[in-house]
Amino acid sequence: MDLGLTGKIAVITGGSEGIGKAAGASLAREGASVVICARHDDVLESAVADIRRSTGGDVLSVKADVTESSQIEDLFARTIEKYGRIDILVNNAGTSAARSFSDATDDYWQGDLDLKLFGAIRCSRLAIPHMLKVGGGRIINVTAVGGKAPGAASVPTSVSRAAGIALTKAMSQEYASDNILVNTVCMGLLKSGQHDRLWRQERERDPGLSRDDFYAEWGKSVPLGRIGEAEEAGDLIAFLASDRAAYITGTAINIDGGMSAVV
Repeated sequence: MDLGLTGKIAVITGGSEGIGKAAGASLAREGASVVICARHDDVLESAVADIRRSTGGDVLSVKADVTESSQIEDLFARTIEKYGRIDILVNNAGTSAARSFSDATDDYWQGDLDLKLFGAIRCSRLAIPHMLKVGGGRIINVTAVGGKAPGAASVPTSVSRAAGIALTKAMSQEYASDNILVNTVCMGLLKSGQHDRLWRQERERDPGLSRDDFYAEWGKSVPLGRIGEAEEAGDLIAFLASDRAAYITGTAINIDGGMSAVV
């Protein structure tokens, strides 16, 4: 199936590992040029090399922290300097930040909202004018199923993700007439860099614990019986960015193996 992504320009935040990197690979494989950003040069360059090797695609890396407006402005300036346009934005920067309400300080709340919610706001604000110039675009916000059905000890992540879902719906209504489609992908349990770090922490206590065994045990809590692959999320993001999804906007799609209690 031709997704109609050849020649499109995509910007992906948090693109150095996990879901962001997988989205970059999926988009590059379909013919898009991809710009990935993250905070650390070493993992960025490794991701660029991996995506180029696996797809043969055109990939640019820009070191940028989405909590710093000047760095995000540089990210978009460099994208326009090289490619002259922006068609797709994937707001993926974020990390798990969940604890009990009584343990979450003001700084902890502010840091999470600044990274996930305001990071998406800052990037979208800069991308939209360029999308308007080319007659439309796609914005995909990466959120989480906990934003729909928060559990105990899930703040501030569940709240920032709920805000991201609301932002998606509001923007989709505002920009539909401009052919800028805005959707969110709500993640369940998927293999990622942060989950690999949890495995390495567990392995310090149990040196014999393999990565496969770690994920297999965790996957028992998922109706499909396994943890999702980052590439599965990447392919869904690529579809939402494509011509094939031209009648889809304002949706919040779960990719969770059936784990969430809500649709």
